[in-house]
Amino acid sequence: MSKQVQEVETIFCHETGKDYLVVVTRDGERLFRAKLGLSETDAGPRPAKFRLKRGSSEEPRQPDEFVELARMARRIRISEQTSPEGRRELTEMLEGYQLEEKAKTVRTCRYCASAGRYSPITTETAIRDGDDWICTDCAGRELERHLSYAGNVTGAAKERLEELMLEVQDLERIANLLKGRLDPDLTKFDTISATTDEVDPVRVDSLNLHPGLQNLLEDRFETLLPVQSLSAENGLFEGEDQLVVSATATGKTLVGELAGINRVLNGKGKMLFLVPLVALANQKYEDFKAEYGHLVDVSIRVGASRISDSGNKFDPNADVIVGTYEGIDHALRTGKDMGDVGTVVIDEVHTLKEEERGHRLDGLISRLKYTCEQRERSRDDYGGAQWIYLSATVGNPEQLAGTLESKLIEFEERPVPIERHVTFADGQEKVRIENKLVKREFDTESSKGYRGQTIVFTNSRRRCHEIARKLEYSAAPYHAGLDYKRRKRVERQFADQELAAVVTTAALAAGVDFPASQVVFDTLAMGIEWLSVQEFHQMLGRAGRPDYHDEGTVYVLVEPDCAYHNSMEMTEDEVAFKLLKGEMEPVMTRYDEAAAVEETLANVTVGGKAAKRLNDRMLGEVPTKHAIGKLLKYEFIDGFEPTPLGRVVTRHFLDPGEAFALLDGIRKDAHPYELVAALELRDDDL
Repeated sequence: MSKQVQEVETIFCHETGKDYLVVVTRDGERLFRAKLGLSETDAGPRPAKFRLKRGSSEEPRQPDEFVELARMARRIRISEQTSPEGRRELTEMLEGYQLEEKAKTVRTCRYCASAGRYSPITTETAIRDGDDWICTDCAGRELERHLSYAGNVTGAAKERLEELMLEVQDLERIANLLKGRLDPDLTKFDTISATTDEVDPVRVDSLNLHPGLQNLLEDRFETLLPVQSLSAENGLFEGEDQLVVSATATGKTLVGELAGINRVLNGKGKMLFLVPLVALANQKYEDFKAEYGHLVDVSIRVGASRISDSGNKFDPNADVIVGTYEGIDHALRTGKDMGDVGTVVIDEVHTLKEEERGHRLDGLISRLKYTCEQRERSRDDYGGAQWIYLSATVGNPEQLAGTLESKLIEFEERPVPIERHVTFADGQEKVRIENKLVKREFDTESSKGYRGQTIVFTNSRRRCHEIARKLEYSAAPYHAGLDYKRRKRVERQFADQELAAVVTTAALAAGVDFPASQVVFDTLAMGIEWLSVQEFHQMLGRAGRPDYHDEGTVYVLVEPDCAYHNSMEMTEDEVAFKLLKGEMEPVMTRYDEAAAVEETLANVTVGGKAAKRLNDRMLGEVPTKHAIGKLLKYEFIDGFEPTPLGRVVTRHFLDPGEAFALLDGIRKDAHPYELVAALELRDDDL
């Protein structure tokens, strides 16, 4: 031990029970640990026992050896966690050997001290743990323990919590965050700043539209909104095809309406207004009837050719046809005459990037353009269609506009800033937090005199009703399962500030037009799929209106280690930070073999020998030769004509695997229920 004595740099003493743990270090490395016991003598406290610790065993040494160590050490440190009585006893003992000048009480990590590690800390470098301070390494281990209680928090969520802990230097505040506490300094993720593009507004009285539409507009507005003004100045009313990209609630939908209604009234063909979901089609149909029903005939075309709440039949001769992508595509695939189409508005055109529906929208655009061009060639009195594509979320607008052969109208404005927050809670705790957020928001008033109101997005109709029922302030569910009158009543109540909140499904996000100041994400799922970056941005963009609010607020409520379906590969905490940090994805359509075969079959059905030309003009790259080969092998086509089997497959939007599963079952005389079950099981395997 003599060599070690000569090289001692620091002796660290920490009270443990009636004794003291002694840690001897050199150059920051621990040489050994020992246990020191003191006893009271006539001369004061003196070493009575000194034992070296070797793992779980102890080796007795002469008490004087501690005194020898203390004399050779450069410094002696006593932990702040040692009791005042213990510090006084150690100091008196050291004074008895004239060693008190080497001694100093220091703040150390209590976990390290208890484990026999000398770890001096300061309030600038340590983490608060209750009334004490601990080192960052021990704080990290304690955070891991809290995370294990909350669930298997992984990836970006864990990194975020570690960053927050180091930033605020308070472990308890982070632990409370995991329990769903609303600490604004911790939940705040970032702020999306307000930005305003300078655009000279176009006066409505200068538009020179059809008198019926012109008078209607002049009664409602003096000037167009910025994105509408940009569109008007870039050929909207001269028939220019346009891709309009602008944030939610900036007025881009009216761009498509104005172009289409004006062309209808001027005898330039009917208007098709196409959306991705039946619920949105029903809503838009009712809106068109209410706004323009005295000027034009309005019909709807969805998958079943019916309006969900009244059963009115589709009228192909109507002036305005609101439809889903699949509804209009079904009409084309089955050879229905769409008449003279003067305007096609594709809302939510970023759907082109979606794995399930993207290729069908891509194919629909190609087939509808082909149909219009064929009609234009055969009719001198038909001038073709104007195409207007609308989206709030496109990562590659220039490229997409070029592919769609349209002029880009891009308006990047965020009228009010949006503050984004993230907190953690389980499914039941989320409702408690939502209640608190809704109450807090409704109890505030903007400088413009409006109370704060909330949209809560969730992933099922059942959950809509559950949350709305449990909120203390007035709230209402809002989803596609409600009839038109009830939805309109909710919209009116919200507009009149009679409701503090609406609770709606993510599937209706594109069609919700409530002037809310706050958006709360109860889940980050749409049905059994996680939201995409595009969908997330579109939904959070509903927070804050310039004429109502000073700022928007978004809260993302995350359940650690949660997924809503066994097909979901990621957990909600992983998805949350992917969405918050994610950049807008480029809108591209990608084709696997099944999608290529389906769209090529539909193009053969509509275009015959022109099928390759239809494939070539689509956004995604379709391996036409391979797809044709598969169609011939499956006996879906005969030359460039669909076989009866091929017509059934394309009429029902079946992919080849589904078609063969059905055929195999039919040939084996399977019961219809067995066929449905086979398809369901097949989908589960995908």
